[in-house]
Amino acid sequence: MDASVKARPTKKPTIKERQDLRAWIEKLRAAGEVQDITGAEREKEIGGIVDIYQRRIGNKAVLFDDILGFPRGHRILANILTSVRRINITLGLPADASAVELVHYWRRYMKEAKAVPPQTVKSGPLLDNIRTGNDIDIFKIPVPRWHEHDGGHYIGTGDMVIMRDPDTGWINYGAYRVQAHEPNVATVMFSKGKHGDIIKRRYHERGEPCPIAVVAGMHPALFMIAGLEIPYGKNEYDAAGGLIGEPIEVIAGPRTGLPIPAHAEIAFEGFIHPGDLRDEGPLGEWTGYYAGGLKKEPVIRIETFMHRDDPILLGAIPGIPPDDDSFYRGTYRSGAVWNQLEAAGVPEVKGVWAHAAGGSRLWLTVAIRQQYAGHAKQAGLIASQCHAGAYANRFVVVVDDDIDPADMDKVIWAMCTRFDPREGMETLRGCWSTALDPMSYASDDPRNARVVIDACKPFKRRDTFPVVVRASQEVEDLVRAKFSDVLPR
Repeated sequence: MDASVKARPTKKPTIKERQDLRAWIEKLRAAGEVQDITGAEREKEIGGIVDIYQRRIGNKAVLFDDILGFPRGHRILANILTSVRRINITLGLPADASAVELVHYWRRYMKEAKAVPPQTVKSGPLLDNIRTGNDIDIFKIPVPRWHEHDGGHYIGTGDMVIMRDPDTGWINYGAYRVQAHEPNVATVMFSKGKHGDIIKRRYHERGEPCPIAVVAGMHPALFMIAGLEIPYGKNEYDAAGGLIGEPIEVIAGPRTGLPIPAHAEIAFEGFIHPGDLRDEGPLGEWTGYYAGGLKKEPVIRIETFMHRDDPILLGAIPGIPPDDDSFYRGTYRSGAVWNQLEAAGVPEVKGVWAHAAGGSRLWLTVAIRQQYAGHAKQAGLIASQCHAGAYANRFVVVVDDDIDPADMDKVIWAMCTRFDPREGMETLRGCWSTALDPMSYASDDPRNARVVIDACKPFKRRDTFPVVVRASQEVEDLVRAKFSDVLPR
C-alpha cells in the first residue's frame, strides 16, 4: 500500500537533551563552535566547504541551511568532531579538558563498561513524517556529493546502521557508508569481518532477506558509539546509554521491528535480499584516497522513510586525515589499545596515541617504562594485533616514557636516535585490513603488512645511553620564576 502519513503524537514527547541533535547544536552555539552557512548547493559547494574546514583540527562545525533547491530548514551539519573541545562537550566533560584527559576518560569508560539498556517508546520526533510505498523519496533530503569525484550521493556518513542477529536476537549498530541511488534504493558497504557483514551473511545463508535500518541524523554520542570497536554480542545501545547516563529511547521500525532512536532526525528501514547487488562508489575515504573503486555492494530496498520536521542530515566526512570520520576515534582507540595492552599483561604502559595523520588507525605510538629485555617488542607486537589496534594498522612505534606519544616531533626524534633497523624492526604479513586501504583495495583478500618499531633506548644501555640535552626541572623552575613575563607558555 502506498501511503504518506503525517504522524504527530497527541502529546508531544519531551526532548531528551542528551539524545537530541538540536540540543547538542545549541550547546555548541553557546560555546562559539558553530558556523552557519547559507545558499550553498549540494553537488560541489557543500563538500568543498567541508573539505576546507576539515584541514585544520579545531575549526568550527558547519551548519548549512537555505540549500539550493531545497526548503529552508532542510539542513546539513558537518565537521562535527574534528575538535577535542567538541568531543568533550559531546561527552559532558569540561570543554577545555586536554586530549590526554580525554584518553583517560575513554579508559575509565571501557573499564567500567557501564551498560544502560534502551527504552522502547511509542512515539518521538522522528515520527513527525512517515512515508511508505511510492511516497518514499530519500532525495527529499539534500544529500550531497561530498567529494567531487565520488560515485554518487552519500546519505550515510555520520550514520547508524542497525541490524539484528538472526540466531541470538542481538542488536548491533555500526557506522557504514550508505549511498543513495533511487528514491527507495540505497546501498551499504560492509568491510569483511565487520559485524554488519557477519549478520547479513547469516540471513542470506538461510535464503532470507536481512532486515536493516539506517539513521542519518542523530546525537553525535550515538554516532561515536557506532564507529567504535564494541565487542561482538554487546548491544551498542547499552553502551550508548552508559556513555550518556540514561536509556536511549527507541521506537520499533514499522516494517522490521528494529529499534530506531526516537529522537533521530532521519531514518529509513528495509531489507537486503540475497544476491541483490549494485555498483557502489567510489567515495573519498578516511585514508585520504578514493578507495574501494566501483564495486558491487548490497542493496537496501527501502520500505519506510521517516524524518522530523525540518530534518538535519549529519555528515562525518572521510578525507585526507585529519578528517571528521576518524579523528574522534583516535582518543578512544588510544584508550582501548592501552587497556588491552594491560589486559594482556604488558607492564608499565605510560601512554598510547593513535595519530590523526593515519586516520587514527594506521599509526600507533606506545610509551613504556622498560622493565626487561624484549619489553618494547612485546608491547609493539601486542598493540599491532589486539582488537582495538589490529584493523588496517601500518605502523606501531614503541618509545620510552620520556617521550610524549602524541608529540610526533619527539616520536620521530626517538626513531632517529634510539632505533636500530637491524634489530628494532619486525615486519608482519597477512594482517587484518580493508578494501579502503589504498595498498589493498584492488585485492579480493584485503590483507596488509605492518611494521613494529622499537624506538626505545637499548635495554642494556639504559643507564649509559647519552644524556638528553634538556634543562632540568630545577633550572626550568628557576628561570620561569624570574623571567615568566618574557618566556613562552
